[in-house]
Amino acid sequence: MEAAKQGHPKGLYVLFFSEMWERFSFYGMRALLIFYMTKEFLFGDNAAYGVYGAYTALVYATPLFGGMIADRILGYRKAVVLGGVLMALGHFTMTFQHVQVFYFALGLIICGNGFFKPNISTIVGKLYKTGDPRRDSGFTIFYMGINLGAMFAPLLCGLIGEIYGWHYGFGLAGIGMVVGLIVFLRGQKHLGGVAEPPDPDELKKPVLPGINQELSVYIGTGVAVLVAWRLVQATKIVGGALSFIGVAALAFIVFHMISRCDKEERDRLIVVLLLCLFSMVFWAFFEQAGSSINLFTDRNVDRSLFGWEIPASTFQSVNPAFILIFAPIFATIWTKLGNRQPSTPVKFGIAILQLGLGFGALWMGAKLSTETGMVPLFWLTAGYLLHTTGELCLSPVGLSAVTKLSPARIGGLMMGTWFLASAFSQYIAGLIAMLTGVSGEGAVATGTVPPATETVMVYGTVFGQIALTAIVISVLIIAFSPIIKKGMHGIQ
Repeated sequence: MEAAKQGHPKGLYVLFFSEMWERFSFYGMRALLIFYMTKEFLFGDNAAYGVYGAYTALVYATPLFGGMIADRILGYRKAVVLGGVLMALGHFTMTFQHVQVFYFALGLIICGNGFFKPNISTIVGKLYKTGDPRRDSGFTIFYMGINLGAMFAPLLCGLIGEIYGWHYGFGLAGIGMVVGLIVFLRGQKHLGGVAEPPDPDELKKPVLPGINQELSVYIGTGVAVLVAWRLVQATKIVGGALSFIGVAALAFIVFHMISRCDKEERDRLIVVLLLCLFSMVFWAFFEQAGSSINLFTDRNVDRSLFGWEIPASTFQSVNPAFILIFAPIFATIWTKLGNRQPSTPVKFGIAILQLGLGFGALWMGAKLSTETGMVPLFWLTAGYLLHTTGELCLSPVGLSAVTKLSPARIGGLMMGTWFLASAFSQYIAGLIAMLTGVSGEGAVATGTVPPATETVMVYGTVFGQIALTAIVISVLIIAFSPIIKKGMHGIQ
């Protein structure tokens, strides 16, 4: 593998910029999504939370299939390109303001993300040999790319969408995705062939007359888009579908553990599954950011600065901005500590602890709100800061751990399983957000959203309950971390 600046492969920087633009498109759309539903289509809070939860759950469920298909058939390069094309089409389709077109656009983005997200992360892992101490640092640098795109997206797409029109914001997100695809395709020479199909000849084998394996994947993807289009409108079905997929994936992994793994591989896969469970808890709470915290910011946070009221969607850039500030520090800390750094389970426990403290800051802000029910901007910023430092202890570390602990032959599947756990998180996050629902259908248009004095502690109470739950869970994880670490068999 080619050497590069800071001792990392050049391919890392290709993937850094590809993911940066893809996340620009994804988070640019997400910054507008909850407001688009409540202000353009006049959804009530709970209806919007339901669609948001179903959409984000499916976004994180589809990587399981995208990872498996890349592992066995397409290879990572073709999967990433397919995903990028679908996502770009989805963002451009969002520029048409019709509710069924809106749902179809979500279906395109859901399936596109399923191919793009797990496989570009898997390529990062394949740039490093087993035992390479640069791996965690490399993933943290890659994570900076994610958050560079995520920071600028709300500032540009969110601001333009709220001020000039939704379709301009969504269109800008689509342009970002196209740029990411171009970067990925032009940088193939730096990936050292690690993203190619496992067996190029297999792709040409016929499945049906006139249809080979590769074409069958593309046809199946078209069908999947239609299924996602329907599912995102039937939010209650999504929970059952996720449970079915989760049980099937777990059964396959257990079968693989029994039939094809030695003791070390089995123990490590058990640890991966535990880490997936812990991450599910983290993201179920963290992902209030795009739903309940977003509406809390819009309705109960004093956003006035120098006489200008900052659009609520732009605050989605605060978390990624903090990531960009602190990610180099965390990357340096892990590299400097080397084998003396905390184990992965301990890092997960610390992450959930900080998340709990962040929600504690939001609860405190609600308790100390003004007579008009408005919360000073400081408390929202403090909450985002603590959520960010928690995220840096879990997300890049978790991505790295999955690639280190999983057998290479099922690396894509296990990365997909990691994102499947996040899918459950997103669905649960939607249910949690519904506890803060304060307005019904058409409330924004008719001006019947309850006043800030009535809503502030609806949000505050839920945030306080999340804080307490997260802190208790974090203590339990840290207490049992030595036992979990044994199952990693020497992998840090």
